[in-house]
Amino acid sequence: MALEVKGIKVKIEGKEVLRGVSLEVKAGEVVALMGKNGSGKSTLAYCLMGHPKYIVSKDRGTAIRLDGLDITQKTPDERAKAGLFLALQYPVSIPGVSVREALLASLRSRGEKISALELKKRIEMEAEELSMSEELLKRSLNEGFSGGEKKKMEILQMRILAPKYAILDETDSGLDIDALKIVAEGASYMASKKKTGILVITHYQRLLSYLKPDRVLIMNLGKIAKEGGVELATELERTGYKQYE
Repeated sequence: MALEVKGIKVKIEGKEVLRGVSLEVKAGEVVALMGKNGSGKSTLAYCLMGHPKYIVSKDRGTAIRLDGLDITQKTPDERAKAGLFLALQYPVSIPGVSVREALLASLRSRGEKISALELKKRIEMEAEELSMSEELLKRSLNEGFSGGEKKKMEILQMRILAPKYAILDETDSGLDIDALKIVAEGASYMASKKKTGILVITHYQRLLSYLKPDRVLIMNLGKIAKEGGVELATELERTGYKQYE
């Protein structure tokens, strides 16, 4: 049971951004992906989720598999239904659509039978766990939210949808210490209790001090340059990325 990435290459406007990336995230495992700006981290996240701008080359052996299912050519909604989730670095607002309406549509689209009242109770319970104001739940999704509130909302959605694998794309960006702890605890809960495999993309070691990764990967120039334990993130705080250039 794993999210497997095998040798994927991606070009954007003729420029090769991913140059044969291979990695694996097992069920219940937390894997941190680190790298400087422009190394290809967010490109990988969007590619895994099926963004139409990021087309994977069709080289032999290239594949993205979710528990053995090849999703390389699947659409974003098909990947989501298969169990993949992406928490965005910059979550967008959706005027006129509440979080309950968005989640209800998502759950029912994959065949789950749940009443609007039952979902309302679950959302309120998760919001309390994440120290979110009930007032936020009455607004359109992310409309008028602060950066930290948007990131908490991403985690709330992840906890409700309970994906098999989740990609957190710089979820720690712009968070204060309290919000950072809450977001990390929410993600840790999914990995330990729900066995969600998590690929967390980050620049900083501070998130990883709360969200303990099983492995750390360093990306540079569109490739995985090094793999190690959590001590690798600590080393980066001291030395930076120059050694991987």
